[in-house]
Amino acid sequence: MNALRKKLDQLKKPFAKGEKWEKFAPAVNAFDTFLYVPNHTTQKGAHIRDSVDLKRTMITVVIALLPALIYGIYNSGYQHFIQLGEQFTFWDAFSHGALKVLPMIIVSYVVGLTIEFIFAIYRGHEVNEGFLVTGILIPMIMPVDLPLWMLALSVAFAVILGKEAFGGTGMNILNPALTARAFAFFAYPTYMSGNKIWVSEASNIDAISGETLLGSLAANHEVHYSVWEMFSGSIPGSVAETSVLWILVGAAILIFTGVGSWRIMLGGVIGAAFMALLFNLWGVNALMNFPWYEHLLVGGLAFGLVFMATDPVSAAQTFKGKWIYGILIGIFCIMIRVFNPAYPEGVMLAILLMNVFAPTIDHYVIQANVKRRKKRVSTATVKSA
Repeated sequence: MNALRKKLDQLKKPFAKGEKWEKFAPAVNAFDTFLYVPNHTTQKGAHIRDSVDLKRTMITVVIALLPALIYGIYNSGYQHFIQLGEQFTFWDAFSHGALKVLPMIIVSYVVGLTIEFIFAIYRGHEVNEGFLVTGILIPMIMPVDLPLWMLALSVAFAVILGKEAFGGTGMNILNPALTARAFAFFAYPTYMSGNKIWVSEASNIDAISGETLLGSLAANHEVHYSVWEMFSGSIPGSVAETSVLWILVGAAILIFTGVGSWRIMLGGVIGAAFMALLFNLWGVNALMNFPWYEHLLVGGLAFGLVFMATDPVSAAQTFKGKWIYGILIGIFCIMIRVFNPAYPEGVMLAILLMNVFAPTIDHYVIQANVKRRKKRVSTATVKSA
C-alpha cells in the first residue's frame, strides 16, 4: 500500500496548486479519495472527529444494495427462461441476467461520472461520492431491456438537471435516481410500460407475456402468483426491485449502521397498509380488492421506501417530519396505484412528490416545536411571578 501511495503522490505532482495541470486536480483527487481516506482536516473552530465520512456512507448503501442486485440479476434470467418454458440451471439464469444488467451498470457509471468530473473541473471543486449510489440505483429500477442509449440519456438528465443544476451532491431537491426513471418514463413511455418490457427479450417472442402483477390487476386480469413468490421476488418487474426478502436484508444493514431512517421506512409501510386496508373495505376493482398486505409485497414500494425515500438529502430531516414524510409516501403510492390504471406502480411519483414537500414538512415541525417552547417559557414566567 505504501508503494501505491507513493506512486499516486508522484502522479499528482503536475496537478498540484500552481502547477501546469492544476485545473484538472479534482479529477485526479477523485481516484485518490476512492482508494484512500480523504486527508481534509478542519483547521480552526469547533469540530467533531468522526470515522464516518460521505465515502463510507455511500459504500455502506452500495453494500446494502448488493443482495437485491444479485438476486435481480438472477431473476432477470429466471423470468426469461421460465417464460420460454425451457430447462435451465441457476448459472444459466444468472449468466443471462448478468449479460443484460452489467452493461446497464457500466453505462450508468461511465455517463454519470464523466458528467460529474466535467462539472467538478469546471467549478473547481472535488468530485463527490454521491454518484456511487446513484450510478447503481438507476439500472436497478429500470426495465431489463431498456436500450442503453435511453439509459445514458436518463442518467445525463438526472445528473445535470436533477443534481448539478442545484449545486451538486447535497443540494438536490429530488432523488436523482428517481429523476432518471421519471425522465425515461415520460420521454420513452413505450419502453417503460406495458407487458413486454419486464422480461428479457420478451418483445422478440409473441408467446411471452411479461406483464407485472400490478399491470395484471390494473387490466382486471387474473393474478397467478403466490404470496411467497411476491415476497421472494420471482415475478416480472424492474431489474432489482421485486424481492422484498433481499430488500429487507439491505434495510437491516442501513438501519444497523445508522445510514437509513427506520422512521421513514416504517412510516411508509404504515401509510401504505392503512390506505390499502381502506380500499379493501369498499373495493370496486381488482386493485382495490387486492389484499392490503400483498400491496406491500409487490411493485417498487419496498425498494423505494428503503433505498430512495430515505435519501438523506431529499428526505425530511426532523424525527417527526420523517414519520409524516414516510406515511404520506405510503398513502400516495397506494392512491396512485388504485386511481391511475395507466400507471399502477405509484411509488416513483409518491416519493418525488414528497421530496418537493419535505422542506415544508420540516419547517412546520420546527415551527410547532418553537411555539411549544415559547408557550412553556411564558407559562413558567407567569408561575414564577
